[in-house]
Amino acid sequence: MKGVPNYLVTFALVVFACSVASAYDPAPLQDFCVAVNTSTDAAFVNGKFCKDPKLVNANDFFFQGLNIPRSTANQVGSNVTLLNVDEILGLNTLGVSLARIDYAPYGLNPPHIHPHATEILTVLKGTLYVGFVTSNPDNRLFTKVLNAGDVFVFPIGLIHFQFNVGNTNALAFSSLGSQNPGRIEIASTIFGSNPLINPNILTKAFQLDKNVVNYLQKKFSTENI
Repeated sequence: MKGVPNYLVTFALVVFACSVASAYDPAPLQDFCVAVNTSTDAAFVNGKFCKDPKLVNANDFFFQGLNIPRSTANQVGSNVTLLNVDEILGLNTLGVSLARIDYAPYGLNPPHIHPHATEILTVLKGTLYVGFVTSNPDNRLFTKVLNAGDVFVFPIGLIHFQFNVGNTNALAFSSLGSQNPGRIEIASTIFGSNPLINPNILTKAFQLDKNVVNYLQKKFSTENI
């Protein structure tokens, strides 16, 4: 541009480029976007197929029965009831979900990761020993004993767990910062993958005898090996 200093032109181009790069809103741009499995009677809004707002009703935002205790008759003695977008369609694009966690006496919610969400846990009944481990290289363990009314936060993507240290049932509720937080259980994912990870890899990674690895894979896998 004739008569305009080069540095002003460069500055203007940088400002314009930055404004274009940030000219979108990752948050919902509408009141709600109730998920649908097909595009029939739906609108493509904010990157998702959404039910026509005129067809939305209160049941799209409703779930009944979370007050009912779940069975903890399993190997770890816990049961997680997750209310995500699959259970409450109205959660689509809202970035939140909820879980009820029942614990048998000395029951464990095994070490796991939520790759998409931070979790905030509130204990309603019982006493839980909880904790999480930070990432490499520190691998610091943060733990706390929680009683009814106590709250603890598990940062996104970090390995965490809850263990009922009492001889009575325990109950907690968790809020998670994603409509689909995801869950990766460490033991069952590593030793029960489909197909199985080559035992030689796990033997070297965990510095275990190969027979131990074979035993763990057999225990956590549905495959016959």
